[in-house]
Amino acid sequence: MPSFRLDGQVALVTGGSRGLGLGLALALAHHGADIALAARTASQLEEAAELVRRAGRRAITIEADVSNVESVKTMVAKAQEAFGRIDILVNGAGINIRRPADSFTEAEFDQVMDVNLKSAFFTSVEVGRLMRAQKHGRIINIGSLTFEFAVPNVTLYAMSKGGMKQLTKQLALEWAKDGVTVNAIAPGRFWTALTDAVFSVPELYDSAVSVIPLARPGLSTDLAGAAVLLASPAGSYITGQTIYIDGGWLVNSGVRA
Repeated sequence: MPSFRLDGQVALVTGGSRGLGLGLALALAHHGADIALAARTASQLEEAAELVRRAGRRAITIEADVSNVESVKTMVAKAQEAFGRIDILVNGAGINIRRPADSFTEAEFDQVMDVNLKSAFFTSVEVGRLMRAQKHGRIINIGSLTFEFAVPNVTLYAMSKGGMKQLTKQLALEWAKDGVTVNAIAPGRFWTALTDAVFSVPELYDSAVSVIPLARPGLSTDLAGAAVLLASPAGSYITGQTIYIDGGWLVNSGVRA
């Protein structure tokens, strides 16, 4: 039977200090991977690393601005130097600005695209060189349901995530011959620190989950199974795909609000 274990492997997780990124890092750690956590805030990174160590795995922290290519190169080099290899990359860094499309400045456009899409591309390229040389690698991009439908007031975010979906397909095609798989996980509505203001208020909670057939928001642990599958030997024949983890929202008869 194929294994879901990740013993002896190393994962680099961007946006790994909190929220869904941290949840994915812990899922990989609990299945045997050592973790390089990258984000911008040192204090949050160290708290996250301690959780990985409690799971019995090695962890390092890397302060990095993934919207900057030189910072990305330094981040990857530090992870490689610390562990000697990188087997799994999770592109989890991301931001969103919720406003009408005609209200954005050029600087805001650049910020969203740089953090959400440019970072995923250049981090994948840097890590991909290592993976292709070792003839093995798993890249997991954190996408969005805006891969599939439009939502008001998130135009820049949706554009960046649409680019990530195509990036996933392109890299999967180009790097398959080198033993590197590239896939995406697209979460629906999840309860994290960033969405607590919505889900902690009963009436807002009810409205938010009204479009979800399973009638609840997702939790970070709900992404664990897909991440471990895509990172492990059990997922070695999956590439260029997106797994939607949304409680059934996409199949809810066209309800999108």
